[in-house]
Amino acid sequence: MTEYLTARIPGSGGTIRHRPEDFRVEEIPLYEPCGEGDHLYLSIEKRGLTTYDLLRQLAIALNCRERDLGYAGLKDAQAITRQTISVPLRKPDDVRGLSIPGVKILAATLHRNKLRPGHLAGNHFQIRIHQPEQGSWQRVNDVLALLEETGVPNRFGGQRYGALENSHRIGRAILRRDYTTAVAEIIGDPQAIVHPGWREAAAAYRGGDLATAIEKLPRHCRPERALLSLLKNGKSPKQAVLAMPRKLLRLYLSAYQSSLFDRLIDMRMTSLNKIWPGDIAFKHVNGACFAVTDPAAEQRRADTFEISATAPLYGYKTRLAEAQAGLLEASLLDKEELTLQSFRLSGGLAMAGERRPLRVPLRAVACTADKDDLLLSFSLPKGSFATTVLAEVMKTGP
Repeated sequence: MTEYLTARIPGSGGTIRHRPEDFRVEEIPLYEPCGEGDHLYLSIEKRGLTTYDLLRQLAIALNCRERDLGYAGLKDAQAITRQTISVPLRKPDDVRGLSIPGVKILAATLHRNKLRPGHLAGNHFQIRIHQPEQGSWQRVNDVLALLEETGVPNRFGGQRYGALENSHRIGRAILRRDYTTAVAEIIGDPQAIVHPGWREAAAAYRGGDLATAIEKLPRHCRPERALLSLLKNGKSPKQAVLAMPRKLLRLYLSAYQSSLFDRLIDMRMTSLNKIWPGDIAFKHVNGACFAVTDPAAEQRRADTFEISATAPLYGYKTRLAEAQAGLLEASLLDKEELTLQSFRLSGGLAMAGERRPLRVPLRAVACTADKDDLLLSFSLPKGSFATTVLAEVMKTGP
């Protein structure tokens, strides 16, 4: 059950993402290119492509290595998005006339350094809600006003949990060294799978028929097929799981970290803008964290959104809070039967952990009616997700 900060205000209902034009995202740069240097900063509008698709196409078109291209953040395919990509050792004239389907180059300016992940201040969103409940415009504005005042819960949400919404459970099983459960979650519950071939494969796996499961898996399920093939050839569940691509395994573990963070947000939802004894606070101006020694004094800074309380993305290096806040964080670890050292996995899978603010500011907010639809626009800091704002506004989740 989703917890809402704005639970007392009914949602708008409605649907989103009927067309790419319904969901627009534009990066807010951390800095502007200076006009000189060895890296060409391309301001790009893309449609129907992920950022990785864009990088692949640019590398081919510009005859350079994909790994040499720089980007600040990842953007979805099911949207119209604007972002900056850096290209080494190219001049503005080199991209004139460049033609890539779904891509427009809006500007090209030189700069001294490669663009790196995280080199953005945030993102601005313009989103159309189709067919909201009649008369919901005022309620939506009330929700947005409360989010502006209190802050947006900085949850990760369902987009971290994969097509079957179970990536966090896979990560939990790996962290607990329960590889049999991890395999079962990776292949999936037949009742939760929409694709008929995948559903048949999952049912065959549950029935112990590995050959049929491998045969029925859709072509795009390459990691799952490789996993089952190793099992069929006599490898143990542990060997089969740990043979999967490291990037995918880390994605599962990260999803579990995210799910624990979201649970801590739910536990503190009614006091999201409050500083508790023992908290570790986050400075919004520079991202620095510090231990709270005087909650009353720091609350005044929280009231002006200078700081916010944090919660952990648990890892073997994570610093936990103390006193009241620390008891909450430790209790969740205990409930999961884990310690911080549980996250010290071998094989390049260790998760160091970090602190993340419980809330983030909502800026540049507007909501207007367009015939039977609503048009939302707002900005969020980097690393925060529009889906959280939409969940508070629409309240259409489970």
